Amino acid sequence: MKENVFHALKDRGFIVQTTDDTAIEQLLAERKVTCYIGFDATADSLHIGSLVPIMALVHMQRHGHRPIALLGGGTTMVGDPSGKTEMRQLLSVGQILDFGMKIKGQFARYLEFADGKALFLNNADWLLPLNYIEFLRDVGAHFSVNRMLTADSVKLRLETGLSFIEFNYMLLQAYDFYVQARDYGCEIQMGGQDQWGNIVAGVDLVRRKLNQTVYGMTFTLITTASGEKFGKSAGNAIWLDADRTPVVDFYQYFRNTDDRDVEKHLGLFTLLPMDEIRRLPRENVNRAKEILAYEATRLSHGRDAAAQAYRSMAAQFGSADPDGKVSTSSDILQIGAGGADLPTVTLPASLIADKLWVVKLFLEAGLCATNGEARRLIQGGGAYVNDKPVADPGLELTSADLMNGALVLSAGKKRHKRVVFV
Repeated sequence: MKENVFHALKDRGFIVQTTDDTAIEQLLAERKVTCYIGFDATADSLHIGSLVPIMALVHMQRHGHRPIALLGGGTTMVGDPSGKTEMRQLLSVGQILDFGMKIKGQFARYLEFADGKALFLNNADWLLPLNYIEFLRDVGAHFSVNRMLTADSVKLRLETGLSFIEFNYMLLQAYDFYVQARDYGCEIQMGGQDQWGNIVAGVDLVRRKLNQTVYGMTFTLITTASGEKFGKSAGNAIWLDADRTPVVDFYQYFRNTDDRDVEKHLGLFTLLPMDEIRRLPRENVNRAKEILAYEATRLSHGRDAAAQAYRSMAAQFGSADPDGKVSTSSDILQIGAGGADLPTVTLPASLIADKLWVVKLFLEAGLCATNGEARRLIQGGGAYVNDKPVADPGLELTSADLMNGALVLSAGKKRHKRVVFV
């Protein structure tokens, strides 16, 4: 029996809340369903804050459902207040059209659009021709201002100032759901958890206008360490466009995932089976980070670019598993261990059998000519062992510090050695 996509999304950590768990689970089990997520064209590229909803659409399609990627060509002209502390900069029609075309190309990496398997729509097609007075009478009459004021996206902005144009955004997003339910048979709207108020408004509008039951589902947001929504407004965007964020930097972002988030990110940003996702971090968390980085990069930039990024990082810092001892269905193991490409120094095992002074280690590895040079390197913050900075010139290493029987040393950004003990 084929897995229900609702269970897959739950298991992988996507779902935060729905309008009706039981009804959605049953609907997705019974037949092919059309769902949508909206993406405003506020830049010429999406960023990894958009990857969670994109991957949700990927899972929906892989389970036989039809996703709609909705470009907000119309709503971008208004600006969504959700998750923002101030009003968005208003863009020109020309900018929005240009951004939209570039974003459309990005979706082709993730979804199959041939033969109607997925749709790419633009809400400018139905929002821009609207007559304002007719819209107020036809749609605005169904909205209670008192209820709108209780939505988090509105409530939070009232503290810093909410413009009237932004206040209209909820009506426009609700109207999007209505049009897609009416014209495309769309039954589920999905989005980030900050979209809950807008999604519920759409569910209610469809019920009132079409006498039809539709559903809403929200997903976890990727946030910064301070809890701020990850994206352009946080000033820390990792873009899906390689011209804005080089592939190797995209890879490195995921390679640097906090140990506590590795399993969660494997569930959200890869298509690996859940049994592997649960197993890999327990076996070797650094290898799991490599696999996460490779798989996320492969999905967004292709296999060749991901392989090149993997080799580049492994050549600099060594691989967490150069011998391929951690098994996975990921084809990362077929690439070849970049750590094997590093200059390798062989030292007697007796040196590390007890305690090996880090200064002597850099000297024996040939990265420093004297003890004094090694001390200065460490004190200047340029010495690394296994990709971790060495802060104490008195540090002593033991066999417990070995990774797959070796140590990877770095003197600055360009000089690296792999040290094995035999």
